[in-house]
Amino acid sequence: MSDAPKGLLPPEPATGRVYRQDVLIRFAYCDPAGIVFFPRYLELCNNLIEDWSRDELGFSFAEIHKGHGWGLPTVHLDVNFFAPSFIGEVLAASLSVRKVGTSSFGVTILFRGPDNMDRVRTLATLVLTDPITRRAMKIPDHLKARIQAFHASS
Repeated sequence: MSDAPKGLLPPEPATGRVYRQDVLIRFAYCDPAGIVFFPRYLELCNNLIEDWSRDELGFSFAEIHKGHGWGLPTVHLDVNFFAPSFIGEVLAASLSVRKVGTSSFGVTILFRGPDNMDRVRTLATLVLTDPITRRAMKIPDHLKARIQAFHASS
């Protein structure tokens, strides 16, 4: 659990865009009690990052991996669970960029329930890599500019 008060989102970014998507909680995400099994949130986070990359960066994971032969692994996660989510609910998901480096970027992903309360907050760091050398590589300028459009500066 986080020290942050339950149900309070950080303020909207002063600059930068926020990617938003509704997420239906499906039977496949839930345990026998109809509650989302916590590792499924990591899949939902990855799905959101993949959709954001395709929809907003103009750079699908297929293009990243197959077209360019690059990798985009998640190298760090910080996840806070505030309240359970249940089968049939629709969560409001949002993604903003919190930092952009030479070869990596960090995103904040929030899932909010139909009650407008936070359910899960994830901070993830991803690194663009060359899979042959298995080393970080510089994010190309055109891609970095698109990522920075979502940077939530305070």
